[in-house]
Amino acid sequence: MSKTIIATDRAPQAIGTYSQAVKAGNTVYISGQIPLVPETMALVEGDMEANIRRVFENLRAICEEAGGSLADIVKLNIFLTDLSNFALVNEVMATYFAQPYPARAAVGIASLPKDVGVEMDAVMVIEE
Repeated sequence: MSKTIIATDRAPQAIGTYSQAVKAGNTVYISGQIPLVPETMALVEGDMEANIRRVFENLRAICEEAGGSLADIVKLNIFLTDLSNFALVNEVMATYFAQPYPARAAVGIASLPKDVGVEMDAVMVIEE
């Protein structure tokens, strides 16, 4: 099976030794996205909702570059430094996804890169 590296300037560039996404067959593995603005590589300004929306926009850009959409995500992992934001994630997610929703995990953790409050990664399956 061949693999293809997915990269777009519409999502933040990798800040470490990883790719934005890797396509293997018809499965795309999307690296963790934090609320960085692609054009400036600075953290988005605003409240937690703005941070969550920026992460979903980054995921969407990578999905589209790979030839799919958010609707093609089959597994979404959400990492939060404060689980009291869980309901807000659900509220914002409902504006980006429709049923049937992807499988999902939401995990509370101590810290994330650049001291952000949210990070998400995903697995997407697209038709060849």
